[in-house]
Amino acid sequence: MASPAQLRAWRSALWAARMRGVREVRDQNGESVTFKSDSEMAAAIGAADAEIAALERPRFSTVRFITSKGV
Repeated sequence: MASPAQLRAWRSALWAARMRGVREVRDQNGESVTFKSDSEMAAAIGAADAEIAALERPRFSTVRFITSKGV
């Protein structure tokens, strides 16, 4: 699982490649991904945004139940 900082860096590189019109992106490990279309790149950027949002969402550790008899 990647950290939010790693995902942001990958998303920035993907966004820059999309704006330049490049279809192939190489990451820091040397692996490359070739996208077939601009919509596929947009979907990858959207997936990265969703993953970043999910990782940064606060997690609740306490659940409090409030009950009454309805009177």
